[in-house]
Amino acid sequence: MKLTGFYPVIGTAKLQESRDFYTRLLGFEATFEADWYVSLRRPGDPAYELALLDHTHPTIPDGYRVPAQGLLLNFEVEDVDAEWDRLVIRERLHPVLELRSEEFGQRHFIVVDPNGVLIDVITPIAPTGEFSQQYVNS
Repeated sequence: MKLTGFYPVIGTAKLQESRDFYTRLLGFEATFEADWYVSLRRPGDPAYELALLDHTHPTIPDGYRVPAQGLLLNFEVEDVDAEWDRLVIRERLHPVLELRSEEFGQRHFIVVDPNGVLIDVITPIAPTGEFSQQYVNS
């Protein structure tokens, strides 16, 4: 299979609130907007894409028309401490996981989007102890 694109689509009951969250706080821009779907792109090289879909829309098969649950989106950044300051201190987002360094090789914190989707903001750091042996060279 040759992929020409790949992006998550979040089923939501809060389409505009979600659009505002991802554009205002996380740097995405809307590339398509309807009353049931918003396509977002974060400019750059590479560009990243994300979409928001009204979870009741008939394009979703019967039995699956529920808002997203149990989803965690990782956002790797150059300076997680600066993002902590921007998102938690200045924007007053509530962290569900406080800023911390993990032995498995991440310094990170987690906030929540309007849908309950977890947003894990991460800067990779050197793993310690047994975790340093578990990474596979690629």
